[in-house]
Amino acid sequence: MASPSQVKTYLAQWFQLGKRVSSEDGQNHYLPSPIFAGEAYSPDFEWIWSLISSNHADRFYLDGTDQSMADLLSTNWKIDSCARCQMPVPTSPVHWTCAICPCSDLTTWPNESLPKPRSPIQTQTHLRAICSRLKSTPAK
Repeated sequence: MASPSQVKTYLAQWFQLGKRVSSEDGQNHYLPSPIFAGEAYSPDFEWIWSLISSNHADRFYLDGTDQSMADLLSTNWKIDSCARCQMPVPTSPVHWTCAICPCSDLTTWPNESLPKPRSPIQTQTHLRAICSRLKSTPAK
């Protein structure tokens, strides 16, 4: 089962590649900008997350997928990595499906010359890890 935080990260990473969340009727499309605000998700992202993770999660889909947000938040789905691009992709041991990665319609992805999408960075923790690596690297 994918936890709500895993589904949230899944969405944030696909948003970074320009994928939108759309309503089932195709009338509404959501793509937050910006996705991050400092060390957290942006208010725009959080608003979209609260909308699509609400009681109406069955009405929203990530573009290029067949699973609703309600499906992903159920016990029948989990988030794995795509074998082609290493991005998160929904899989289910219960529902046989030919899970097509949302990257299948992105002509410029995967692109090894670009940074991979990420989660919010805890700046102090990240900087401490860099300092620690630098201290442990022998001088040349």
